[in-house]
Amino acid sequence: MFIAAGALLWMLLKSRNMHIWIIAYIIDKLSPSRAKPGKKHIYFCVADHYEPYFRKADQATARKLVDDWAEKYKQVANKHHDSSGRPPQHSYFYPVEEYDEYVLDKLKVLCSEGYGDVDIHLHHDNDTADNLRQTLNDFKQLLHSKHGLMRKNERGEIVYGFIHGNWALDNSRPDGRWCGVDNELDILIETGCVYDMTMPSAPSDTQTSIINRIYFAKEDGKAKSHNHGTVATVGNWLSDQLLMIQGPLGLNWTSRKLGIMPKIDAGELSCDAPPAADRLAIWENAGVSVSGAENHIFIRLYTHGLQAKNMTMFYEQGGFDKLWTLLEQRYCDSADYSLHYVTAWEMYGLARSLITGKQT
Repeated sequence: MFIAAGALLWMLLKSRNMHIWIIAYIIDKLSPSRAKPGKKHIYFCVADHYEPYFRKADQATARKLVDDWAEKYKQVANKHHDSSGRPPQHSYFYPVEEYDEYVLDKLKVLCSEGYGDVDIHLHHDNDTADNLRQTLNDFKQLLHSKHGLMRKNERGEIVYGFIHGNWALDNSRPDGRWCGVDNELDILIETGCVYDMTMPSAPSDTQTSIINRIYFAKEDGKAKSHNHGTVATVGNWLSDQLLMIQGPLGLNWTSRKLGIMPKIDAGELSCDAPPAADRLAIWENAGVSVSGAENHIFIRLYTHGLQAKNMTMFYEQGGFDKLWTLLEQRYCDSADYSLHYVTAWEMYGLARSLITGKQT
């Protein structure tokens, strides 16, 4: 009987690819809290897989979506602020293959007005290292020279953050689709990528066994090199590796599938996963942080904001308003917390400052 029950449980776990990460989740839950007494700083970021041409939308439709987004976002965001009075920030990870001068100029204006930032997103399949290198170098240069986006490091090189389309970072799909480059982490570093925000990808089989961490990943020449790595720790900056900033991954026991299995919460914001108070607790309790600076908690959610059903949730159904109200009531109205709305790039900068010991 116990063997049969165990086999059934394992089948249920494998059906949602939970076997990849559930052990790490259980260990985390059984471990003492990494947070220390004292005020907690909450850094909140939404990383948007921003795809105006989703499902091959025509140009007029794509541009209209972006126009509507820009107008509505400012209207709602202006009603909210973090502990320092800053409005919510939105990070637009723009897909290389959907380049549109009009859209990028529109985003440049929105970001210049103080509502977010742009970084790089890429969908590719059956690619090569040489072609990937050229693609990323060309796109970052285009964004910088033509649109005044991106930024430069202390050596004058254009640097960027990245999210991989279809979750297939470093050729991590078992079937080899939607990438093709086993040494992708090295190519990213070579072309100026300084952080990645692809994970978590659950319930996809591209999900890593490492969860709820900020860590460094080193290319090993094989697919899915980021499945292991070195936890980011105060005083230990690894300049030759890629900084992985994960979003929260957990189980929602108040929302169960068929009344039995808890739903997976991977930090997605969508019409099927709208903001809710019980989810906020999951995100905070994931405790994504730099080791040795656990009172600085990073909550990085993701969305596909321009999908029509998600835009309806965010705007017509008040999703953004609810999200930011929940955050502000929880963190701005308490002496125990300080809420910081940040862009993805700023979240990277904060993590780096903590790791190098320049921020306490």
